[in-house]
Amino acid sequence: MGLFKKLFGRKPKDDRYALGLHKSKENLASLKAILAKSQTIDDDLFDALEDVFIQADIGIDTVIYFMEQLRKEVKDQDIKDPNDLSEIIVDKMFEIYLKDELVDTELHYDEDKLNVYLFVGVNGVGKTTTIGKLAKQYKDMGKKVMLVAGDTFRAGAINQLVEWGKRSETFVFTKKEGSDPSSVIFDALNLAIKEKYDLVLCDTAGRLQTKVNLMAELSKMKRVIEKVVPGAPQETLLVIDATTGQNGMRQAEVFKEATEVTGIILTKLDGTAKGGIVLAIRHLYDLPIKYVGLGEKITDLVMFDIEQYIYGLFKDFF
Repeated sequence: MGLFKKLFGRKPKDDRYALGLHKSKENLASLKAILAKSQTIDDDLFDALEDVFIQADIGIDTVIYFMEQLRKEVKDQDIKDPNDLSEIIVDKMFEIYLKDELVDTELHYDEDKLNVYLFVGVNGVGKTTTIGKLAKQYKDMGKKVMLVAGDTFRAGAINQLVEWGKRSETFVFTKKEGSDPSSVIFDALNLAIKEKYDLVLCDTAGRLQTKVNLMAELSKMKRVIEKVVPGAPQETLLVIDATTGQNGMRQAEVFKEATEVTGIILTKLDGTAKGGIVLAIRHLYDLPIKYVGLGEKITDLVMFDIEQYIYGLFKDFF
């Protein structure tokens, strides 16, 4: 059974996806009308569809690839009716994300050792908020969680993390503003080992400096983590603001070159974002989306579900 028939024959598990993808749905609103008024499948129809997908922020390179796959499917199956494209569009988008493999959205967690997650990304994307929300989830699972204020440069960053520590009822390790971030992480991890913590979530500065400086700073942090906790960090998570659209793509490119990113957390998928960036990031950079932020509440960070995401995009049109 194709994804189209599977999704549109049942009720969604989490309708927050549909709410969070409101902006993308606005851009896709013309899709059904375009297919309905088209008499034949021709270049004009393909051009119209291409424009719709670009406006949904799926990204030009990904849209071009997607349209090539769509044209190929139409030719291979000898499809004549434009309305028959609905099912193929949904299934092909699903295939772009999966890439013929099982995408692991679970965060890597070792039950028998200290786990360290390093959070990277530019300022303002919601790193600190995301750390607090994830800390709450693990705390509720009975894990002993420490937050580390590794962003020692931005004014107020330490206090912001301390506040999220209060909300999530987790301990926050801090040193004075301006301290070397790697030394903060070093001391925090040694304390975590001594006091038998299960999980350490490390905040980092979001200064998108020259690539060379960024790589040097992140590499130093990673060396420190590996030295204190062999095999860590288990996850290096890039936090991207979904409302930034193609600028978020640039961030994914730079940070993937600067460090070994293991997954993406997409924040602010709350109605103002163009969620097409999900497909573009996966297609161009081969990075899985691990979590998405679907609102402001501490419980509004959820594991990414590609089926619910695609259902949220298209449920009003098919």
